[in-house]
Amino acid sequence: MGRYSRLHRIEQMDPQQDYEEIFRLITAYEFPWDYLQGVSVAFLRDYGVPRISRLLDHTQEFERAGQKRYDDTVLIAHEIVRDGMDSEHGRAAARHLNRIHGRYRIANEDYLYVLATTVVGPKRWIDRFGWRPLSPHETESLALVGRRLGEMMGIAELPADYAEFARLHDSYEQRMFTYDPANRRVATATLRVVTQWYPNWLRPLVARASLAVLDDPLLTALGFPPQPRRVRTATHRALRARAALVRRLPPRPAWHPYRPKARTYPFGWTLDDLGPHWAHSRPLRPLPDEDAGRPSCDTNGHHTPPAGGGPTHQELR
Repeated sequence: MGRYSRLHRIEQMDPQQDYEEIFRLITAYEFPWDYLQGVSVAFLRDYGVPRISRLLDHTQEFERAGQKRYDDTVLIAHEIVRDGMDSEHGRAAARHLNRIHGRYRIANEDYLYVLATTVVGPKRWIDRFGWRPLSPHETESLALVGRRLGEMMGIAELPADYAEFARLHDSYEQRMFTYDPANRRVATATLRVVTQWYPNWLRPLVARASLAVLDDPLLTALGFPPQPRRVRTATHRALRARAALVRRLPPRPAWHPYRPKARTYPFGWTLDDLGPHWAHSRPLRPLPDEDAGRPSCDTNGHHTPPAGGGPTHQELR
């Protein structure tokens, strides 16, 4: 198999019909590491919005159990797509995600933005630091997976394609990014989780490199100063050097797809393990297409989830 064989295969597929398979090839074979980096940056972008970060700060999930919170966010999304989004398991995972979200009053536009970050963030990271940019088919498949997840969550006014996700993402940030102490507290707690993956002597460098890939509007909203030019230059060069190396490596073999490795669950996990401890005291509800009633928004613009729920991006992710 050649380095671009999977891309040629993807180009023969129809994103409207095959978006889940294309998504699987992106995340399990072509760009597993880069996709996760894009999602991690998307986490941080959420914290630039005070009403999102205040909710996360109020729950204290990142302060008390940051590694579990991080792992659960990644794993719930993985469980939804693992066997297909409309498989029995995928739907069970989505109900669990909705059950977690159902405890909170979250504006529909905030749901839309958080969803958009999981589409736009990986695309922009891969185009910037991946071993090749995403193709149009791959880009639209990211958007269609995001849209389907939004449908399962009962989110209204979903974008139809990637271009609409990107416009929503950028316009929301222009309106909503502003500094709040909660932004910095949640971002610091998340960065603490990431840096603890490394030896003590390396942690300050990892923290600085993590900030070096963030844009100035986000850094301002999080309350962090821009990193010195030399740090940004060194970080970007290191990431591009990695991309050049990966480009020259053989493709990941079909028998060895990427699978998430969660530090919280060294012996594996089940859906019941994922999410806050109180989640299982809340009832599961049908997904929107399983229920006669459609999701609605109250007079304050807050999303009212369909009667039932399941896990997904956990309290806004």
